Amino acid sequence: MTIDLLNRSQALIVSQAGIHQTPRRVPKQNSSGAPSTLAFRKAYFPDAAVREWNDWRWQSRNRFRTFEQLDRVLVLSETERGALTEGGTMLPIGITPYYMSLLDPNDPDQPLRRTVIPTTSEFQRAPGEADDPLGEDGHSPVPGLVHRYPDRVLLLALDFCSTYCRYCTRSRVVGHGEIMASEDRLEKAFDYIRRNPQIRDVLVSGGDPLALSDEKLDWILGRLSEIPHIQFIRIGTKMPAVLPQRITPALCKTLRRHHPLWMSIHFLHPSECTPESVRACSRLANAGLPLGAQIVLLKGVNDSVEVMTDLCHRLLMMRVRPYYLYQCDPISGSSHFRTPVSKGLEIIQGMRGHTTGYAVPTFVIDAPGGGGKIPLLPEYYLGRDGDDVLLRNFEGDTYRYPDTAVE
Repeated sequence: MTIDLLNRSQALIVSQAGIHQTPRRVPKQNSSGAPSTLAFRKAYFPDAAVREWNDWRWQSRNRFRTFEQLDRVLVLSETERGALTEGGTMLPIGITPYYMSLLDPNDPDQPLRRTVIPTTSEFQRAPGEADDPLGEDGHSPVPGLVHRYPDRVLLLALDFCSTYCRYCTRSRVVGHGEIMASEDRLEKAFDYIRRNPQIRDVLVSGGDPLALSDEKLDWILGRLSEIPHIQFIRIGTKMPAVLPQRITPALCKTLRRHHPLWMSIHFLHPSECTPESVRACSRLANAGLPLGAQIVLLKGVNDSVEVMTDLCHRLLMMRVRPYYLYQCDPISGSSHFRTPVSKGLEIIQGMRGHTTGYAVPTFVIDAPGGGGKIPLLPEYYLGRDGDDVLLRNFEGDTYRYPDTAVE
C-alpha cells in the first residue's frame, strides 16, 4: 500500500526564497506588540497569495529556521543573537510564518517569543537537569514506543514539529530525523501493542502527528483501531496553536472515522487564542473530538493567576477543557523557564473557587526517572478533630465535615 507521507524535504527544509530579502520592521498593530497577520504576510511574503498562506504545507515549507531569516524579522537581543550564532543547542529552530506573525519584533521578553527563540540560557545545565528527565528511553520496548503505565502507551509517530518549543521534554529526539513514520517501524509498535492485551489506550504524539498527511494519519489510526483491546486513541498536538491552517475539513473528516478519538492540545498563553485557532478548535469539536489543553507552567510566560485564568477562560470558549498544568520538566538547559513548585500551587489556589471548576487544570509533576504524573493540590485537607474532618475553602475559612461513616 502506498502512503502519501508529507514529503520529508518539505517538512525538514525551509524554502528561503519565500522570505522577503529586505529587512522590514512591521509597526505594532495590536496590544501584544505583534504585527497583524496580514501586515506580516505583506511585509515578509509579498509574493504569497492568501491561498498559499492558508495552506499548511506552504507554512511548513516556509518555516523560519536560520539566524539570517530571524534577523530580518526580529530585533535580536544579545542573548538571542549569541544562541543563534554560537550554535550548540540540542533542539533545532523551526517557526511557522503564522506563529512568527504573533511575535513582537522588538520585545525579546514577550511570552510567545521567549518560548520559540533560543537564548544562551539554553547552554547552561543546572543541577538535576537531564536530556531524558522522564526516563522515557528506559521504558521503550521498541523504537518510538513508550510503555510506562500498565494500560496505556505513548506512540511517537515522528520527530518533526512545525514549531519547536525551547523547553521541549523530547529535545534530545525531535527535529533530528531519527524517528520517521515508516511502515516498518510502526508495524513493530503495532505488533507490541497487539501482544500486550492490558493496553487499552494509545496516545499518538511525537513530534507532532498532525504534521503527517491525512492518508498517513488514517492508516495509523486505522491500524490501531483494528487491535481488539484498544478502547480509544488520543492525539497530542500543538497544531491548533502554531499552525491552525492544518485543521482542514478534510483532516476532520479523516479523524471522524476513528472515534472514540480524543485530542490533547498544547496551549501556553492567551495570545495563542487567535481567530485562526478558534476556527481550528471549532472544526475539531464539531467533528466530535473531545478537546483537552495541556499547559506547561513557564516563568515569565504564564506564571500568574491572571494570565492562567485568562488562558483557561479563552480555552473554554473555544470548547477546549483545561486538562493538565505541568510543572516544567528539568530538561537540560531549561532552568530559565522553571518556576518553584509553590508557584503552581499558588495559581491553582488563586483559581479554585473564583472560576468554574471546568477552567481549573490539574497541576502535575511528571516525576523524573519515569515515576509518571503526580497531581499536586493546595492544602485543603487540614486533618481531623475527633469525628470531624477539617477542611479549608477557597477563602481560607475552616469547615468541619462529620466523618462518622462505618467502614
